[in-house]
Amino acid sequence: MAKVNIQSALAASLLAVLSFASAPAASDDSKEKCYGVALKGQNDCAAGPGTTCAGTSKVDYQGNAWKLVPKGTCTAMTTPLGPGSLTPITRPS
Repeated sequence: MAKVNIQSALAASLLAVLSFASAPAASDDSKEKCYGVALKGQNDCAAGPGTTCAGTSKVDYQGNAWKLVPKGTCTAMTTPLGPGSLTPITRPS
């Protein structure tokens, strides 16, 4: 009896984890993509050709890697290479 309960509990836990992991992220209209402000390996997504997504930027402030920031703050952010941008930018590597 205890073995059946443990198996049922494990199965239910696994199902809950899998359903949470596959759920789409909620849209957050209070944030926007800001290119050129992420530190190396800390981008949220889009880090150019040859990268898979989040955490794949190769250099600090990579111009084609973005980070989600509060809406309206991107272009006011300053980095050693210049301000953030709402579109991908060209930066020296």
